[in-house]
Amino acid sequence: MNALISRGSLFDDFFRDVAPGFYVKPLHGDPLPSAGQIRMDVKENGDAYTVSAEIPGVRKEDIHVTIEGSMVMVRAEVKQEDSQTQDDKLLRSERYFGSVSRGIQLPQDVDQGQAKAKYDNGVLMLTLPKKQGKGGQKLRIE
Repeated sequence: MNALISRGSLFDDFFRDVAPGFYVKPLHGDPLPSAGQIRMDVKENGDAYTVSAEIPGVRKEDIHVTIEGSMVMVRAEVKQEDSQTQDDKLLRSERYFGSVSRGIQLPQDVDQGQAKAKYDNGVLMLTLPKKQGKGGQKLRIE
């Protein structure tokens, strides 16, 4: 279940799907990614989780990962700029700034001190060791 709300609306979907000729797209390239566009693969292997998140076109300095217990949040600040000049006369300039985030809940708490992150070719790889210690405590019935 995805508990995050996307930035799009019903009308955006209508104009994109039914009337694509009337939908205005940014002139310079790709629109800002939405929360559903951060594709994630989560794998469990023994004593750690491995998360692979696709965040293309973002500098690694603009990616922030926070871990609180078993909750992992990935946030990226998107900065896209486009400008065209002709003999120092600016004809068009566009700027798109925003942020996108996605969170996942893992079955077990993560050891924050041992967690590692690597970003290469638009893919963020997280290695999240499970927190060692007692899981649930069994209740003695009297």
